[in-house]
Amino acid sequence: MHESWKKYLQAEFAKPYFTELSDFLKKAYVGHTIYPPKGQVFSAFKTPLDDIKVVIIGQDPYHGPRQAHGLAFSVQPEVDIPPSLKNIFKEINSDTGQPIPDNGNLQRWANQGVLLLNNTLTVEAHRAGSHRGHGWEQFTDTMIRLLSDQRDNLVFLLWGRDARNKKSLINDSKHLVLEAAHPSPLSAHNGFFGCKHFSKANVYLTMNGKPPIEW
Repeated sequence: MHESWKKYLQAEFAKPYFTELSDFLKKAYVGHTIYPPKGQVFSAFKTPLDDIKVVIIGQDPYHGPRQAHGLAFSVQPEVDIPPSLKNIFKEINSDTGQPIPDNGNLQRWANQGVLLLNNTLTVEAHRAGSHRGHGWEQFTDTMIRLLSDQRDNLVFLLWGRDARNKKSLINDSKHLVLEAAHPSPLSAHNGFFGCKHFSKANVYLTMNGKPPIEW
């Protein structure tokens, strides 16, 4: 993680709920296959706090081999692009004209100040949602509140019910909050396609003196 996050994260690490979460994870990593690998769980926090311009909230990490690496919706370059990310790329192409990439690694977004934060940061292999209810939600809620309080004029992209439930954590009088259906093939046609979140985000950033994101 970047130095700018450490004092905030260390404060959370010292709380009883996180101690319980850590104990759970230690056992989980010993007894099961867990994604992402230990060293990549906090990859999203490598983006400096003061550099963040856009926050995208995912659900839990991909639960297949070699997919998750700590950034929501992102996969390693050599892995097939998952369906939800394909739909994100389709919407970007339709919205901005940006060509569809040949891989699903979103590190280039993180490098530009996009925080790709999952609701839970770990998952057991082939068991979607398996690490919910163990403390990650309290941790990520705290990080969202922190961003809302500490920064101005951020863009929060909330896709799907889980992400939209975070809206109450965000001060929408000083940030842009955009909501849509989840990009999953099951729901993308219910309001994700055509949402134009990517161009709207860039218009807002530009209006507030920040460089737009090259999606």
